[in-house]
Amino acid sequence: MARAIVPAMQTLTIGEHLRDWRQRRRLSQLDLALDADISTKHLSFLETGRSQPSRDMVLRLAERLDVPLRERNILLVSAGFAPNFPQRALEDPAMSAARKAVDLVLKGHEPYPAIAVDRHWTLVAHNAAVMALLAGAEASLLAPPVNVLRLSLHPQGLAPQIENLAEWRAHLLARLRQQIDVTADATLVALRDELAAYPAPAASRARPAHDEYGGVVVPMRLKTPRGTLSFFSTTTIFGTPVDITLSELAIESFFPADAATAELLRGRA
Repeated sequence: MARAIVPAMQTLTIGEHLRDWRQRRRLSQLDLALDADISTKHLSFLETGRSQPSRDMVLRLAERLDVPLRERNILLVSAGFAPNFPQRALEDPAMSAARKAVDLVLKGHEPYPAIAVDRHWTLVAHNAAVMALLAGAEASLLAPPVNVLRLSLHPQGLAPQIENLAEWRAHLLARLRQQIDVTADATLVALRDELAAYPAPAASRARPAHDEYGGVVVPMRLKTPRGTLSFFSTTTIFGTPVDITLSELAIESFFPADAATAELLRGRA
């Protein structure tokens, strides 16, 4: 069975990892101990290295701390155990049912655009409605691997075509910050810093686009030769995955935010 690749050098002990994740989740030792049904003293001993956790204890605490599967493998290795969660490519025969499900969702969403991305926002798959929206982007940004956040906010990407760029940029950066809080992923931190360094759009005096939709969603308003298309998105993830690839895969489905957009896309189809 394929195993997830974890760093060869572990710079933190298992106790330091546990303390770091507990503090990241803003939990006291008492909070976590009660949730994990262990004593506060035992948890304190685990964090300070006075006691070593069993494999089951590592997994139990990781579950209570909502640690992503990739990082659970790191916790296991730091405690002296083998990784537990496999990481297979979507092309792996064992993943065929999952890949078919992804393709079915993407295809079924047409004529509206939908994409599948990994943890780092790398484009994994897309439906036929997507490419027509990318015509104005620089070719280098469309060369694999395509990072969809970079493509969206880069000055040579979609940014010049997004009418409410300041609002959409703030929305994407906020989502990225939330994801960093959950995963502590260094690659995402570097991506956030890169995107934040792009030229910021001038503040608009226009009414925020989300006000037009009752203030409940932030739309992306994209200028095209056929007119402005307005979208809001939903995110779909796999339930109860035990493979790292599936746990990190998300499908972003874009829906028309107004009748004009729906009519334009149906007409194009």
